[in-house]
Amino acid sequence: MSDYEKRGYLESAFCLFHLTDQKEQDFQFHYHDFDKIIIFIEGNVDYIIEGKSYHLNPYDIILVNHNEIHKPNIDHQVPYDRIIVYLSPQFIHSYKTADYDLSECFLRSRKSHSNVLRIHSLEKSTLFHAIMNLENAFADRGYANELYRQVIFLEFMIHLNRAVCENHLDYLKTNTCHEKIIDILAYINANLSDDLSIDALANRFYISKYHMMRLFKQHTGYSVGSYINHKRLLSAKEMLKLEYPVTQICFDCGFKDYSTFSRAFRKLFGSSPTETKAGKQRFEHIL
Repeated sequence: MSDYEKRGYLESAFCLFHLTDQKEQDFQFHYHDFDKIIIFIEGNVDYIIEGKSYHLNPYDIILVNHNEIHKPNIDHQVPYDRIIVYLSPQFIHSYKTADYDLSECFLRSRKSHSNVLRIHSLEKSTLFHAIMNLENAFADRGYANELYRQVIFLEFMIHLNRAVCENHLDYLKTNTCHEKIIDILAYINANLSDDLSIDALANRFYISKYHMMRLFKQHTGYSVGSYINHKRLLSAKEMLKLEYPVTQICFDCGFKDYSTFSRAFRKLFGSSPTETKAGKQRFEHIL
């Protein structure tokens, strides 16, 4: 697989919806430029995120950070029922003060190297009841029902972060992945500007490069080179939001020359790095 599809678009800071379907869908590995929370209600689903696979139980909470490559594997013989929340990173950041941070669950997810939270005891959990309230809010047709759902969602986020901070949730460990591949993925994402050639990675992790390439493809669904190139471009797009020169971003993201970087960037995002940065600056000027 050489490319990953960007799926879903977020035209506001926050989007919440409830989906139940049983139609056959072949999801490919994809990413979003927003954060995503999935509250799994029912079905037979394995969720793969950055090479880690999780078999879901009802009311598991899946946290997908923006730019993380993921896909669900779904048994279409049973309904797949879930609540999905799209969040701009700025939405969560706007609820950060000196006393609390609603992105704490995402921060701990990254530190724990796990994307799925499981409630210890549903019957005793205030978080479970907050999920029930959120699910029931979709049936509400009263005055300001969309605003009401957002208020209920914020209540859910407060209970979620309380449960995380009080250790009332388990960050699930992946059930099917090679530990060395997890280590290689972590190293790649932490060192995008370094030499990440096949030979360099194989030498660092004391593994045959051919064995590594087979394992990587087997456990993640994509090739080493494709993954690295995509992650470098996604990192570059994030850095273009900041005040770095475009040429510095090119080299900081591991590209050896600007023309190669610019062509790859345009192919993925539809505009050159300089056009993307100029568009952002025009937007900020208008604001």
